[in-house]
Amino acid sequence: MKSYRMYINGEWVESCRGTYFPVHDPSTEEIIAEVPDANAQDVDRAVAAARAAFDSGPWSQSTAQDRGRLLFRLAQKVRDETPRLAELESRNCGKPIVESEYDMADVATCFEYYGGLATKVLGHVNPVPANALSLSLREPVGVAGQIIPWNYPLLMAAWKLAPALAAGCACVLKPAEQTPLTALEMAQWFEEVGLPPGVVNIITGFGETAGAPLVQHPQVNKIAFTGSAAVGKQIVKMAADTVKRVTLELGGKSPNIFFADADFEAAIDGALFGVFINQGEVCSAGSRILVERTIYSRFLEAMTEKAGRIKLGPPLERETKMGPLVSKEQYERVNSYVEIGKKEAKLAIGGSRPASPARGYYVAPTIFYDVDNSARIAREEIFGPVAAVIPFNNETEAIRLANDTPYGLAAAVWSRDIFKVFRVVKALRAGVVWVNHMQPTYVEAPWGGYKQSGFGRELGPWGIEEYLETKQVHINLDEQPIGWY
Repeated sequence: MKSYRMYINGEWVESCRGTYFPVHDPSTEEIIAEVPDANAQDVDRAVAAARAAFDSGPWSQSTAQDRGRLLFRLAQKVRDETPRLAELESRNCGKPIVESEYDMADVATCFEYYGGLATKVLGHVNPVPANALSLSLREPVGVAGQIIPWNYPLLMAAWKLAPALAAGCACVLKPAEQTPLTALEMAQWFEEVGLPPGVVNIITGFGETAGAPLVQHPQVNKIAFTGSAAVGKQIVKMAADTVKRVTLELGGKSPNIFFADADFEAAIDGALFGVFINQGEVCSAGSRILVERTIYSRFLEAMTEKAGRIKLGPPLERETKMGPLVSKEQYERVNSYVEIGKKEAKLAIGGSRPASPARGYYVAPTIFYDVDNSARIAREEIFGPVAAVIPFNNETEAIRLANDTPYGLAAAVWSRDIFKVFRVVKALRAGVVWVNHMQPTYVEAPWGGYKQSGFGRELGPWGIEEYLETKQVHINLDEQPIGWY
């Protein structure tokens, strides 16, 4: 078992209390590491380091070219270390190794993209009368607190760190308590790639004792959070006292809509991929599967048959398509929803723990059908491999059902009729809409939701905007006094 320390001001440190908590491998239920249990005093240390680095350290004098080159060097380290990072990610969060390898490639691409974008942040000359010059300058927002989820640990850290560093911010990053290991491993390269002390600080701990003090800290200028809607609402309230800027990427209950004229085989694959990738632990999971009634029975039969062939197994085996859930707590939560589903709808497949592997937090792919859209399994985010299949009669009903949710992160539409597709796309209240696909995500394109799925956008040029302030500079070109008094 490896014992980690936190990374504050360029040094590896224990928590102020000197206490640690265990980190588990969800496929074996064994402890694989321990990390410091940070509290408000540790948050103070990390924020003070970030504040000093931003206000007066060498980072405050860095150029956009400096920051871009640093991000490219960090991307290369991720590429060089992908086999080791991917294995650690899979051991820590349970996702199949092949998926973790894709994640590491996306981490590197994210750093590279923002490395290039760093020099593309432009000001503006405003059109004002001839006796003045008005400029709009872009400046980093300051110290950013970043709270990372456990489903894509290093990738979500990159989504937040890369634009913040490109903009010139300093950061205090708190990984999820279940999955802190790859972020701590990455910190080992910060000095090597040229990151000055204090620019990125990584603290480990729990939401109540480390996350809340970070959100409330008066020297933190911005909070970026990915996680549940319930916690997101608490963050907004806590951040209000200091009027922090906040970016929230919260939960979802995404509709995956299948019309009768869709490519049938592609649609079945899209339904399975949308809800079962990463064990269903995806904020944009297409867990509400809306199927036109004329193909409903055939669709359900084909989806159920193919779901039964998904290979569950240890995450480090390359044939594995679904690993364990991230923790015992999440395993129990998902199983509680399975029991609710058995009372609310009909069960096509799954609904129990698979016989093999013998240990680990595994849940079989589970499909409920004839689900009413008012059912809890159709309205509440489960964050596990549980699908709710819902029939609809026509386009109007499909749109109504799709939008009948407090969330609005993502949606997908499957049809060969381009006119129908665009009618539905325009009507859907979601921040991301896929057509004849499910779950593709590109660093160049914006990511974020409507309604209770959050506000603000990550990725693309929208992502760096969240870490920039706009300053207007007025230069008087009139030599005469104002003459008002």
